[in-house]
Amino acid sequence: MEDFVNTINGIIWSSALIYLCLGAGLFFSVVTRFAQVRLFGEMIRLIFKSKASRNGISSFQALTLSLAGRVGMGNIAGVAAAIGFGGPGAVFWMWVVGFLGATTAYIEATLAQIYKEKDATTGEYRGGPAYYFEKALGQRWYGIVFAIAAITALSIFLPGIQTNGVVNAVTQVMGEGATLNILGTDVSSMRLGAIALILVVFGIIIFGGIKRIATFTEIVVPFMATGYIVLALIIMLINFELIPQVFGLIVSDAFTAQAGLGAAIGWGVKRGVYSSEAGQGTTPHAAAAAEVDHPAQQGLVQSFSVYIDTLLVCSATAFMILTMGTYNIQGTLPEGQYLVQNVMAGTEINSPAFTQLAMESVYGAFGNTFIAVAVFFFAFTTILANYYIAEVNVAYLTRSISPRVNRMALFLVKVLTMSMIAYGGLNSAGYIWAVGDIGVGLIAWLNIVGILLIFFIARPAFKALKDYETQRKAGVTRYTFDPHKLGIKNALYWEERHSKEQVNVKDGFIRK
Repeated sequence: MEDFVNTINGIIWSSALIYLCLGAGLFFSVVTRFAQVRLFGEMIRLIFKSKASRNGISSFQALTLSLAGRVGMGNIAGVAAAIGFGGPGAVFWMWVVGFLGATTAYIEATLAQIYKEKDATTGEYRGGPAYYFEKALGQRWYGIVFAIAAITALSIFLPGIQTNGVVNAVTQVMGEGATLNILGTDVSSMRLGAIALILVVFGIIIFGGIKRIATFTEIVVPFMATGYIVLALIIMLINFELIPQVFGLIVSDAFTAQAGLGAAIGWGVKRGVYSSEAGQGTTPHAAAAAEVDHPAQQGLVQSFSVYIDTLLVCSATAFMILTMGTYNIQGTLPEGQYLVQNVMAGTEINSPAFTQLAMESVYGAFGNTFIAVAVFFFAFTTILANYYIAEVNVAYLTRSISPRVNRMALFLVKVLTMSMIAYGGLNSAGYIWAVGDIGVGLIAWLNIVGILLIFFIARPAFKALKDYETQRKAGVTRYTFDPHKLGIKNALYWEERHSKEQVNVKDGFIRK
C-alpha cells in the first residue's frame, strides 16, 4: 500500500503541478498589477473592519479560520521536511510560492464570496470551489468532482497528518509510556491518551457549528502564532550575527542546492502549497462564510493571510532550524544517508523534531514543551478547519435533497473525520505525509485549472477588484456590489442583496 501511495503521489506532484502553481500565481499577480503589494495597507485595514452577522462570521474570524487551516503541521514539520529533503534553498521557493500565491488566494476567495449561498437549513453562508465551478463555469459535474475530492482529502487524507504530528510531539516530551496490546498491535499509552484528548475536544467543538469553530480559532490562532514568532525572534536576536549567513545560504542554495535544483524547487513548492494553501481550494470556504460589503474585501483579507503563514510563521521555523543547525539533509539519497548531517542519524525528517531541537538548544526543556504545545494547537485548529471544509462540500452535494439527508450526511462526515484522526495518530509519519500530499495535490489540480478557466471565460474576481478600487478612489462611505452592472452572472446572493439595498435607499432607510 505504501508503494502504491508513493507512486500516485509522484504522478500527482509531477513537475507539471509545481510549475502550474508558480505559473498561476505569477499570472494573477501580473493581471492584477501585483495587488498583493499595491493594496497591502488596505488588507490590514480590512481585517479589523468587518463585524459578524446572524448568518456570517466577521472578516477577522474568517481570517483566523483560514489561518487555522494554513498554520499547522506545514509550518513546523513541513518546513523541516522541505529543508531535510530539498536543502535550505527550498525555503526560498516557499517564499516565492507565498508571494505569488497571495494573489491566487485573492482570486479564489473573491470567487467564493461572489458565488456564495445561504444554507436553506442553517441560514449560514456557504461557498467555495464547488459553488463557483457550478455557477461561473456552468459545469455542475466539475463542482461535484471537486466536492467529492475535497471531502475525501479533508476527511480521510489530511486529518491524519495533523494528528500524527501532535502525537509525535507529545510523546517526544512525555515519553511513550506503558505499551498496551490492542487487537494484536502494540500501542503506547501516551499515544492513546493524546488521541483520546484530541477526539473529545474536537467532537465538542464541531457539534457546535461554524460559530463555535470560528470563536475557538479566533482566540487560539493569534495567541499561538504570536507566541511562536516571538520565541523564534528571540533565537534570531541571540544569534543576530548568523542571520545574514543563513539568509545567504537560503538564497544561494535555491539555485545550487546540494540536493539538486529540482529537489529544492520541488520540496519548496510542495510544502509551500501545503502550508500556504494558496490555490489549493481549501481557504475559499472560510472566505465565503464572512459578512462583508464587497467580495473583494474578503479576497484581500485572505491574500494577507498567506503572508502571515509563509513569510512569518514558516520563515520563523526555517530561521530557527538553520540558525541553530538542527537539521540533516537527505536529498534524493536512500534513507539513512545524508548530504549534510548536523543531528543524530535517524531523526525523523517528516516531524517537528528539527524544530523541537532548535527550540531546546536555546530554551532547554521549555522549548521542547512549547513546540509540543504549539504543534498541538496549530494542528488541532487545522483539523477543525479541514472538517469545516468537508462539511461545506457535504452541504453542497446534499443542498438540493432533503434536510434529513443533509443532517445524516453531516453526521457521517463527523464520524469519518474522527476515525481518521485516530488512524493517523497510530501510523508512521512518512506514510501519513505521503497520503496527505495526494489529497493536497488532487484538489490543487482541480482548483487551479478551474479558476484559470473562470478567469478566461468571465473574469469575475478581476472585475470585482476593479470595481472595489473604483469605489475606493471615489471615497465612498459604504461599498456596494452590483454583479449585474459588472456583467457577472449567477451571483444570486449579491443580486438579491443589491436589490434590497436599492429598495431601502428609495424608501429612505439605511441597511444595518
